[in-house]
Formats: sequence, C-alpha cells, structure tokens
Amino acid sequence: MAEQRVGVVGGGILGVAIAREIVRRRPGTEVVVLEKEDRLAAHQTGHNSGVVHAGIYYKPGSLKAELCTRGRALLKDFCAEHAIAYVECGKLVVAVDATETGRFDALERTATANGVPGLRRLAAEEIRDVEPYAVGLAALHSPATAITDYDAVTKAIAREVEAAGGRVRLGARVDGIRRQGDGVVVTVEGEHASMRFDHVVVAAGLHADRVAALAGGDRGPVIVPFRGEYLAVSDAKQDLVRGMVYPVPDPRYPFLGVHFTRRVTGGLEVGPNAVLATRREGYRRRDVSVRDLRDVAAWPGTWRMARAHWRTGLEEVVGSASQRAFMRRASRYVPDIGVADVVRAGSGVRAQAVDRDGSLVDDFRITRDDGVTCVRNAPSPAATSSLAIAAHVVGRIWETS
Repeated sequence: MAEQRVGVVGGGILGVAIAREIVRRRPGTEVVVLEKEDRLAAHQTGHNSGVVHAGIYYKPGSLKAELCTRGRALLKDFCAEHAIAYVECGKLVVAVDATETGRFDALERTATANGVPGLRRLAAEEIRDVEPYAVGLAALHSPATAITDYDAVTKAIAREVEAAGGRVRLGARVDGIRRQGDGVVVTVEGEHASMRFDHVVVAAGLHADRVAALAGGDRGPVIVPFRGEYLAVSDAKQDLVRGMVYPVPDPRYPFLGVHFTRRVTGGLEVGPNAVLATRREGYRRRDVSVRDLRDVAAWPGTWRMARAHWRTGLEEVVGSASQRAFMRRASRYVPDIGVADVVRAGSGVRAQAVDRDGSLVDDFRITRDDGVTCVRNAPSPAATSSLAIAAHVVGRIWETS
C-alpha cells in the first residue's frame, strides 16, 4: 500500500491518541496533528477532574460502555509505561434518600452488566468502612475507579507520535476542509499554502460541530457548552475523603452531579455543577462570546432542551451563584465539609452535543463520510476511553476491526 497522509484536527487527548494509533497501526503513514492553541490539552482535556471511570454509568452495549472498559485498561498500562501517576483511590456512589432507591438499583444492574471490577454494594453501616465521614442509606463501591493527570498523558502520547515521525503543529487553526479528487484539502488560518491529505479526522471538542461543518457535515448535533465549576476543600478537611464520593445520577442527564474528588497532585475538590456557558471556552462567568451565544440560540434543539429542563437549569444557576447552595448538595454526602471549608477553584467547559429535538446526546457519536471522520460527541468518559476510541476510529477509517 502506498504511503498515506492523515490530518488530525484537535490537540486534546483524543486527537493525539488517534494520531498515535495511526502511526502504530500503519507505520509509514504521515500524520499531522493541527491544534489551534499554543499548547496541547488546552481545553476539555486540561480542565477535567482527572477521574478514570470504571464503567458504572453507561448503557450496556453502548460505545461508552464498551470503550470505557477497554480504554481504562489501556490507559492504566500506558501510565505505568510512562511513569505517570495513576491512583486507584476508588469511588462510592451514595444513595442518601429513599426516593433514589429505584435509580440506585438500576445503576447497580448497569454497573454489573458492564463488568465493573470489584463492584460491591454497601449497606449504610458499611459505608464508613470505605469513607469514614460519608453517610447514606446504601452505596456502590468501585475500587478500580482511579485518578490520573490527563495533561501529562496527552503530552506523553504526543511524544510517541513525534518519535514515530508524526508532526504536532500548534497555533494552527483550521479554517477550511474540502474534498478534492481522491483527497481532502485543509487550510490553516493565515497561511497561503494548503495541505492535502488522504483522510482527515476531526476531534475538535468544543468546536466539533463547526469544524465538521467546514467539511460539509450535517449542521447537527450542535455543541452547547456547559461550564462546570469546582470548589477546593481547605487543608484542614482534605483528609476527610479518601477517594471519591458521588451522588446517584439523574438518568435524564449525562452529568453526574456534584461530587468529592481527590486529585493526583494532592488536594480535594467538590464539583462540578453544569451551567450553560456564555462562551465555548468560557471558564469564567464574565467570558462571553456573541458568536457562541448566537449559534446556541439559533439551534432549535437548544430551546426544546430548555423547555424540558429549565427547572434543573435554574437549580444549577443558583448553585453557581451561591457557594452555600452548592455545598448544601455536597454536604448531604459528607456532612463534616461545609461552606466554611471551601473556596472557589477552577472550572471546565463540557462540549455537550444537542440534537435538533432537544435531546442531550449521551453516547459517543462518530461519523465517516468520503475521506473525513468526525468525532461529533465525546463527553466523559472520553479521556478514560481515549486510547480505545482511537482504535475504534482508526479501525473505521480503513474498515478494519
């Protein structure tokens, strides 16, 4: 087979993982990663909580369920190989209210079907054996849920790409993708010369819909950005949580609710909430983009989503404005950590794809058409699953398993 050229748009963990998979599976292929920022992992990858998910939440048989399980094992091995911190601190998903019983039981069935390793149901009196300061009626314990440093993972993957002859170009904002003959031509903002590839993969995260549209892809689903804010727990209270303590999620949403999470760099955080962001890369409340707001407002699915979920949205806004309201939710699980024990910390923005009918796209969504593969929706657990998603995407490019 003649040597091929593949372009990858996006320098988050998923983009570089796809590039790595290509150079590993097809040695001799020329791969170029195009990232608009001056660094890798600048957005979703570099602003998440570092959790390595074990597969508790995802519908059995879905891409999320399949690729999370496979990806966690690949990621664990990769971190060991590159001496990157990977700590299996474990997670408790805690039911604190009798009204949650049905959802809790369903979650246990899902986690069991997904083969979550070491999963165990705990009675109320057993919770403190795992997390001495947590309370609840019952809990699911996932000892294999871990934490890592996804920024470090991304950079290590990129080094492998470059060592194999691939290129990573920073400050390269793609502003054109068009099919020409049997190839795909990509243009970069501010550059006169274009690049020709045999195939292009779009893994553009918060701009996935826009970059896909450059290639003539469907308008939807559209990315609606949600800002997730974190609070940092004071030094005096950090040791009250050993690993992670999560609520039972509402199955209507792909968000997991405010929870306690340890960081591999030390410290304990609470969050995130899920507030509609006024800019796709809006990590602060004052960050506003007229273009981003216009795009969200112009999409019919936004208004259908708002009509269906406005009450929940209002609760999230209240929690964003008031640390007391934010911690009122979190303190149900660890009562000894309250509003006086936290300060505002960082935030991230989730690229949530929304369909025209207003539904929040839950599973990974990947499309392929005439030389262009687009990752249209890759929310959590995309970082956990990144190496497995990469294998899945590259397999589809060449129609192999």
